[in-house]
Amino acid sequence: MRADAARNLATVLRTGARLLAEDPSTSMAAIATASGVDRTTIHRRFASREALLRAVFHAKLDASERVLDEARLTEAPVPVALHRYLEGIIPVSRDWPVDTRRMMQQDPEARDRRDALSRRLDTFLLRAADEGYLRADVDADWTRATLGRLVDTVAHDFPSMDAPQAADLVADTFLNGLGAR
Repeated sequence: MRADAARNLATVLRTGARLLAEDPSTSMAAIATASGVDRTTIHRRFASREALLRAVFHAKLDASERVLDEARLTEAPVPVALHRYLEGIIPVSRDWPVDTRRMMQQDPEARDRRDALSRRLDTFLLRAADEGYLRADVDADWTRATLGRLVDTVAHDFPSMDAPQAADLVADTFLNGLGAR
């Protein structure tokens, strides 16, 4: 793919993610206009709105997978890995604000990928509890949900907070709110 075509695709996907998060019924024409590309550019690349939405979800999954890889959840010390994860996933949440749960019902491949990423994070959180960073008496689903809500809150309710500062705040809140006693 040519560099300008790759840039256009990235712009269309990010703009589509933002607009579809704001209004799931956003048309492809509106996404094209907001992306600064011609409608035919989008229709040439995506056969339907659903195909564009699927591409947005897969781009979000790709970005999330890179974050998990770079966080080194199994090798790095828990606080370091948590901070790396947060510094990466907060921008992903901001760049790709679409809710993947809807797509998971329609795209088994995306669901399988999301489930694999979720298992990696769950394994890390179990490791954090085993090593005494999190309370062992707190349900793992509650711990996971709390982390997810903290990320979502800082990503979307505090958009001016830079990722390292946001990661500091979430890590401190998470480890001290759910930290071992």
